[in-house]
Amino acid sequence: MQILYVSPEVAPFAKTGGLADVAGALPIALERLGHEVKVVMPKYGSVDASRWAFQPGGAVTASLAGRDHRFDVWKGRLPGSGVEAILLANDRLFGRPGLYQEQGVDYADNLERFSAFSRAVIELPGLLSWSPDLLHANDWQTALTVAYLRLRSRGGAQPSPATLFTIHNIGYMGLFPAAAFPALGLPPDFFTPETMEFYGQINVMKAGLVFGTLLNTVSPTYSREIQTPELGHGLDGVLRKRRQELFGIVNGVDYTQWDPAQDPHLPRPYTAQDPSGKRLCKSALQKECGLPVAPAPLLGMITRLAPQKGVDLVLETLDELMRLEVQMIVLGSGDPALHEALQRAAARHPRQLAVRLVFDEPLAHRIEAGADIFLMPSRYEPCGLNQLYSLRYGTIPIVRRTGGLADTVIDATPSNLAS
Repeated sequence: MQILYVSPEVAPFAKTGGLADVAGALPIALERLGHEVKVVMPKYGSVDASRWAFQPGGAVTASLAGRDHRFDVWKGRLPGSGVEAILLANDRLFGRPGLYQEQGVDYADNLERFSAFSRAVIELPGLLSWSPDLLHANDWQTALTVAYLRLRSRGGAQPSPATLFTIHNIGYMGLFPAAAFPALGLPPDFFTPETMEFYGQINVMKAGLVFGTLLNTVSPTYSREIQTPELGHGLDGVLRKRRQELFGIVNGVDYTQWDPAQDPHLPRPYTAQDPSGKRLCKSALQKECGLPVAPAPLLGMITRLAPQKGVDLVLETLDELMRLEVQMIVLGSGDPALHEALQRAAARHPRQLAVRLVFDEPLAHRIEAGADIFLMPSRYEPCGLNQLYSLRYGTIPIVRRTGGLADTVIDATPSNLAS
């Protein structure tokens, strides 16, 4: 099968969360199964094309409501694979430091940015002289590719690939004012309660949910949760209507990248058979983060700093937690208010709490290896990857029973341990 995999972020080129990890690993796994996969994402200002040996490969034009957007095409490979990776470059729209926002504030023109990108994706197979059997779109930023394909195939004038739309987090659905709809270049019947209209606004994710051939999300429990009013974010009715085409599949992990036996980011490798190196990883991590090298339990937390992730729940109990004489390292970025709260907490407990408000992939690996316990108190969690990394690294995950966390972490009861 020929698959065009479309994602707003792909590791290692650009990443804000687990979506990038999946987008960087799943196409390689599909290639190993014998499929031909091409991966496409925007070329953000933070992407160094020369570092990854991308080469110019022509251009495509996205025409929307009488306005043309030119995208230069850059071609490369996902590292360690034969999967072709394609960057679509338009400096006016994407030549910025952030992917979707800066300093916690979304870019005001995100609808224009990702509608133009999605429209350009539709033109890409023509430039490549390549006909995909399936277009796989991920999250709201790429959902319009599904709508544009549906429009193109109307009347059967032009064959289009089947589409799969993956929901990584339905809480981020791409809501925009109705007045912006004409700029998308879609007909009026695409903006109705049955299509993209959502309580008087444009709901971009809804385009993927309504027009996708098949839908899936990243764990079986989450696929059921999003069909309820409590966790469906207003789209539960749409999802219940399409429940026969909706599937839940737990995210996988690329264990060539996440393996303590061969992880290049660790001061010493270790295995389940010989875990002695984990002790050195812990002491090295304590030194790196400015904490005393002590036998105290070391808690790790790597997360997007947002209410969904339960960071505020940790903050509410942090002073009490510190009285248990534990240490804790938090790595992440996001909500400025949570940044400030964590910094104040670190100032109160400088010998127990270390906070790093950045994206630092190597440090994330060292936290997984050096921590004794990993915290994931998410209010909801579509799948989660860090609990899977923790299990691989011998770090006990303590999670809330929701979504993919419920599907992947079992209670350490005597009966479960015996089975």
